[in-house]
Amino acid sequence: MGGTSLLLHSGHRPLSISSSTSLNRSRSSFSPNIKQAARTSLRTSIIYAIHFSSRIHISRTRLSPIVRCSYANSDNPKTLNSVVKSLNFPVISSFDPSFFTPLNICKWSAIICIAIAAAKKTVSTLLNPFFWMYFSWTWIFWPWLVAIALAVYALYCVRKHSQQKASTFEQIVIVTSAFTWLTLVPPAHFNGFLEGWPIVFFFVYHYFFFFNSSIRKRLYGDLYTREHDPKWDVRLPNYLRIPFSASVLVGHWFAAAEGPALHTVSGGLANVAIWAVIGVALFSHYHASLYLAKYSEKVVVPTAVVQFGPYRWVRHPIYASTMLMFATYCAALRAPLSLLFIIGACVAYYDQKAKLEEGLMLDTFGQPYKDYMTKVKYKFIPATKVVFGGYVSQLLKRRVISVAAMKSERTDRHRVPVGVSWMDIQKGNMGSDGYGGV
Repeated sequence: MGGTSLLLHSGHRPLSISSSTSLNRSRSSFSPNIKQAARTSLRTSIIYAIHFSSRIHISRTRLSPIVRCSYANSDNPKTLNSVVKSLNFPVISSFDPSFFTPLNICKWSAIICIAIAAAKKTVSTLLNPFFWMYFSWTWIFWPWLVAIALAVYALYCVRKHSQQKASTFEQIVIVTSAFTWLTLVPPAHFNGFLEGWPIVFFFVYHYFFFFNSSIRKRLYGDLYTREHDPKWDVRLPNYLRIPFSASVLVGHWFAAAEGPALHTVSGGLANVAIWAVIGVALFSHYHASLYLAKYSEKVVVPTAVVQFGPYRWVRHPIYASTMLMFATYCAALRAPLSLLFIIGACVAYYDQKAKLEEGLMLDTFGQPYKDYMTKVKYKFIPATKVVFGGYVSQLLKRRVISVAAMKSERTDRHRVPVGVSWMDIQKGNMGSDGYGGV
């Protein structure tokens, strides 16, 4: 039985067993000789199987390997790490027990508590109806938030610009913020909404004050100033520049407060006249900047006395067009007192700046600029006889005697000097001294 059990657990199965089984099933169908041969074969097979099975050695009696404990079979003090590594988990294998120090435990506990408290506060805030009521107010006051944010960022850009570190985009932000607080914020504050002229002037101001930059871009391909003589950088002291800037800002706010509601401003021919003045201001400013750039080195240092374009009528057309643009804004909002205030502030400031520039021009060009000053007498605002003087003089030359003079002469012919005929008077051959009492 012991040999049979070993045979059953053996990895080899003798073929004779299957043969004996088949013989038992059909024993009656075999002859006696065949039966004898079968017994002999069966006996031989059993003896061979017993002899073969005696050589089998049992190498494994369990289906799973034995897990050996590191405490029993290892003298290594880091027994925990060896057990963790034997489990072959990537997260656990990188685990460092030295991380759990009292300081780290307190720190991470505080972080987890703060995160939980913040999550609870966020959920409670989002579920609070008063939060959504106050948040809905931002739908009304969001222009103020945008304007204030733009102003704060513009102040930061001004600080960088004072250090000559501002980029082109940051310089544009400075200008856009200034125009926003000049043209958009005041009317929106006093009217509660925006429409009409404030929006128009917001874009017109951009177009107007970027003329110099566009000319520099056309000439040099960029917006950076070139090296030049610093004496032509005419700048008034800060105690004059700051009040002037504040006056322009206050004047725009006064105009928004003084004028009627935006929806009540009438249109028609008045708006046509305002558009015409805007066109004149843009035209004069652009051509003045263009002529000055053509006769200047690096768009800063003049090389000749410019007497063309708008310089035929006023000596400082760039300043004059700037004042005209500010005045047009006040006129569009129907604010005459604010118009006078801004014009007065501009004249006081630009007059001081024009004196410095004219002093430099006299030192540089001398007599030619004196002749130009004699020819063009007005700095900012041209007089009627300067603009239309040539046309009016031509009309006066064609007319020898006015109708009133003709009537007086017809009634007072006896006052004509002796020896002077009426034809001489009519032809205008006599000077003023020959007219006697006329």
